[in-house]
Amino acid sequence: MPMIERVLYESSNGDFWLLTRDPVSRMPAVKHQPNVSSGGQISYTDIGKFLRDGANGPEHQALLKLIGSLIDGMSQPALDVGPQH
Repeated sequence: MPMIERVLYESSNGDFWLLTRDPVSRMPAVKHQPNVSSGGQISYTDIGKFLRDGANGPEHQALLKLIGSLIDGMSQPALDVGPQH
């Protein structure tokens, strides 16, 4: 199965944060791809840890906005209240 990534945020210095899966655990993760001048060493962070450690960085706000858009787009399931008389 090919790995699918979604860009969350690109900084003005060329760093990227992407929503993807960790290549080892296959769990959802945030991939940080620093610019070449910063060494370019890619890292993966569990989504929960990323949000806990991140405070209010623009990359964290972008992930929260994406999560919010998914929730806003969900349809409400009907409640099963039993047989109707």
